Amino acid sequence: MARYKNTDNSQGLFLAVNLKEQLQPGTFEWTLDHLIEKTDISIFEKSYKNDKNGACAYSPKILLKAIMYCYSLGIISSRRIEQACKNNIVIKALTANNEPDHDTIATFISRDSVAVKDLFAQVLLQCAELKLITGEMFAIDGCKLPSNASKEWSGSIAELKKKRDKLEKYIEKLLGLHRELDKDASVQRKLNSYKKTMGDSKERHERSVQRLEKKLKRLNEFLEKAEPRKGISGEEVKSNITDNESAFIKSPHGYIQGYNGIAIADSGNQIIVSAEAIGSGAESGSFPQMLDNLEENMKKVTGKEEPLKKSLVQGDTGFFTEDNLQEATKRKVNVLIPDQQFRQRDPHFEDRKGKTKQKFGKEDFKYDKKNNCYICPSGKILNHKGRAKLRNNEGEKYQAATGSCVNCPLKEKCIKTQKPAKNIKRTLYIADMKYKENLSDKMRKKIDEPVNRELYSRRMQIIEPVFSNITYCKGMDKFTLQTQEKVNIQWLLFCIVHNMSKCTAPLMRRIKK
Repeated sequence: MARYKNTDNSQGLFLAVNLKEQLQPGTFEWTLDHLIEKTDISIFEKSYKNDKNGACAYSPKILLKAIMYCYSLGIISSRRIEQACKNNIVIKALTANNEPDHDTIATFISRDSVAVKDLFAQVLLQCAELKLITGEMFAIDGCKLPSNASKEWSGSIAELKKKRDKLEKYIEKLLGLHRELDKDASVQRKLNSYKKTMGDSKERHERSVQRLEKKLKRLNEFLEKAEPRKGISGEEVKSNITDNESAFIKSPHGYIQGYNGIAIADSGNQIIVSAEAIGSGAESGSFPQMLDNLEENMKKVTGKEEPLKKSLVQGDTGFFTEDNLQEATKRKVNVLIPDQQFRQRDPHFEDRKGKTKQKFGKEDFKYDKKNNCYICPSGKILNHKGRAKLRNNEGEKYQAATGSCVNCPLKEKCIKTQKPAKNIKRTLYIADMKYKENLSDKMRKKIDEPVNRELYSRRMQIIEPVFSNITYCKGMDKFTLQTQEKVNIQWLLFCIVHNMSKCTAPLMRRIKK
């Protein structure tokens, strides 16, 4: 029978550890250490006031290294980061064996948004030195992530009031039930027989009611001061008691309560050059701010006054609005943002099974100025029905007579429903012209050009891998903070970690030279 060496993992070891040797060239931790050491942290030091009195503080570089390395491992809780600083030898090497506590870490992360924006810009400059930014083409999109806010506390003002009323009735009902149980001596004797296992029933009832009353108090305090939140379309969106700056968002994995991390990535090496977290599922309203950030950062990177003059910025259909197109034109930025129906017009999918046929647009209807009505391609009249509001636009509403479209041979290209209902009718909305030039129609024609369709097909390969790297590969798949300002800090840190991970190979090539 074979003999094996004795093993005993209860035996302690005394190891000679050289912390510097833990940071091996070609690893992310080595890249992180190299880039942070080159960073100017003077803007972080403005928050420190212990130059004469008080205990010595942890250097911002030490904290940044610990936080960003933990983020790269999917460790985003300040308590788990504290634990990792005590147990992980690589983090000990990065922090020179310092062990900051969770309170220090949490305060540092959420304290200074201006300093983190400056850090983001400095890392971008280092990426530019490594020739990772081309500035030729950019892609913008959003990544919806849950935050430190509960869906249970989400709803419109009317919904929250109903929830409050139901909670009040439930508490009253529960108190009545407890009073009835207290009166019945036989019930009390039976409950007391399980006192050792379940505890005192009266105390359990009191704790239950106290928890519910605490929730009710919180609801009442919120509703006393709360006003309906307005979305981009001007309609009310759900408020949230835990974090009212967060949003109830439909994500690829269902509805979440969180924020939308918007990012613009460069086509060269998928470096994020502009980032902002917003408390809205709709991304279109963030476009002007993102262009501001992009232009500001690219000025720092290139040193040019008009860094976007020869660039192309691409966005998905969520950014297609007349306001965004006008904003881009005003800034002299070339954009490619398709409308929601552009795939239906794609000639490559004409024979695709189940393909939705292209519907008639307003350009297919003739306007009769004398009678103020429109005539459809089949000759039916759409009479004026007054003013109407559609999303965030207002305009005139025109509608055909009830039943006039039932037997129309062109109804499949005109009306969404194909059911032979007696009341189907075509409605046409003519939106008010806010601007002299209609850029939406121009963009529809632009995206239909073969060269622009080819360019747009590259958008996904620029931006989507960025979000996959952040959320799936590195595990930075949620926000742990509250309020938009603090969540934006965390989103910028996520993006910095992504950008730094792109620098490892170029740094190694530079060293070998």
